Amino acid sequence: MMTPKMSHDEAVARFTGGMLPAEGAISEFTGSDRLRPDGRPKPELRAELRKIPNAVNAFHTVFNLALPFIYIGTAVAVDHPVTWVLAFLAMAVYFQRILTLHHEAAHRLLFSKKAVNDWVGEKLIGWLVFGDGGNGYRLAHTQHHRDEFGDKEPDFLLYANYPISMASMRRKMLRDISGVSGYKNLKPAFVGLFKPGRRQRAIRYLSGQLAVFGIFFAFGQPWLYLFLWLLPWATMYRVFNRLRALAEHAGMTRSDDRRLTSHNIHQGFLAKYVFLPQGIGYHLAHHVDSGIPMVNLAKLHRILEEDGYITESMTYPGYWNFIGKLWRRDD
Repeated sequence: MMTPKMSHDEAVARFTGGMLPAEGAISEFTGSDRLRPDGRPKPELRAELRKIPNAVNAFHTVFNLALPFIYIGTAVAVDHPVTWVLAFLAMAVYFQRILTLHHEAAHRLLFSKKAVNDWVGEKLIGWLVFGDGGNGYRLAHTQHHRDEFGDKEPDFLLYANYPISMASMRRKMLRDISGVSGYKNLKPAFVGLFKPGRRQRAIRYLSGQLAVFGIFFAFGQPWLYLFLWLLPWATMYRVFNRLRALAEHAGMTRSDDRRLTSHNIHQGFLAKYVFLPQGIGYHLAHHVDSGIPMVNLAKLHRILEEDGYITESMTYPGYWNFIGKLWRRDD
């Protein structure tokens, strides 16, 4: 456990690095015709990869904003227990999808015009999907990319200590699936209503949820706000979100070599098109150059493989394989 007297360097040494690639899995990389020694694309390729596809991202935005109407409308129209369950699970995955766009906007990569990017990605999407529409996430996320596992890393404790005991992993999953984690995320907004310095942000946060509830009410299904919006977000999405975050950085460590800060996991069909769409699963590529739009991450990933920066020996064959490494076998 971290203590106030422990320096950050001591915390990094003690609590990180438990899931690094095996010795010899990462070979020295001195650069290539297309890549610099740190993996970043050289100027000509970088300029090509950094072009923001406004039309494609507009499609993704409209499509993802429409998905709840499709999922929930189908469940209401068919009105069968199976479709209700499927809609619940689909909505849990939906939050992962829509927040990918919020993440893209935080990097100012959703739309090339800053005002449009910030309004759509932060003020609208960030407001509707359990946020306050502000730039707090972008500011914190900047610290994450600037120095993974550094002294300003906002998610240090989330990634530290892995692999953990099976009992600890079980407790975390139980807190997520039962809604305890979701409640902890909601509680500050309600508490903030009674704190002068936090009241305005709390009102913005809760007004977003009132707006979403208003949409359900307008369609004559107000109770579905609870069953097909709030509960999927507070339960199954918390599980998906934790596993996604762990698949990105759990057990890695502070380093200038991004191959030691971020995992590389093979992207199968379900990963690419269901759980981690729009290329966000290519997370090592994203950390090699965080200025490249999500739709171009697959191309950068392929180049990193072809030029030898990413090797098969440092790559997990899939998410099930990775998840099985999150807990220690000797407990």
